[in-house]
Order: sequence, then C-alpha cells, then structure tokens
Amino acid sequence: MAYFDLGDLSAARDRELEAELRQREPELPWEVTNQASVHLWFERRFGRTVAPLCSLEEGIATWPETATAVAVRIEAASRLQVVAPFGLEDLFGLVVRRNPARISPSEFQRRVAEKRWRERWPRVVIDSG
Repeated sequence: MAYFDLGDLSAARDRELEAELRQREPELPWEVTNQASVHLWFERRFGRTVAPLCSLEEGIATWPETATAVAVRIEAASRLQVVAPFGLEDLFGLVVRRNPARISPSEFQRRVAEKRWRERWPRVVIDSG
C-alpha cells in the first residue's frame, strides 16, 4: 500500500499500517510505504539521493517499472480512481519496462534476475531497451 502523509514520516507508522492490514488479510504479503518519506531512506537502500516527493501521484511515477507504476485509490461513495502515469498498456500487455526516472539499466537487470519474472510468468516480455 502506498500513501502520502507529510505529518508522519516515521517508519514506525508504515509498520503500524502493515500490522493492521495483516490482521485484516493475513494471507496477503503487505508492504506499506509513505511516499512522503522515500527521500529519507532511498540513499541508504539504493546508494543515491532523491528529492522529496510532493504527492502520491509523483511517487507512483517513480516506481521502478512502468507496469507496476499503477495504484487504485478508493474515493468517496466507493468510487475507484486509477493512478497510472505510464498508462495501463504495459501492465495488460505483460511488458516489464524500466522507468528511467528512478532506476539505471544495471539496476533494472538486477531486478529482472532477482524477481524471476520470466520464470513466474512465461509470457512476460522484458523490454531492456
């Protein structure tokens, strides 16, 4: 789950929300990240600094692969809003493509190997270009 809260940038808040979600749906592998806090830990994890993000939508636009840069927000009256800065074509077309706004070609190749997308989804197309 991704959210944007400038009022509480603590990792503890993310862990609290994860615990709540695990309690509700324990079979799902929850990961919660406040997009407002990414700049605080990104360098420690990936070796380079990034500027603070200004919105949830901006955060989603920096996710590593275009097909995964998709979120759904529940609005009033249970309406759904899809946030997909790169569109939905890669997601529905089974194309994994690097988002150059966030990761290098070598980091992308590392992620491809680590995530084993080709093994898990034989029809997936890895676009390394």
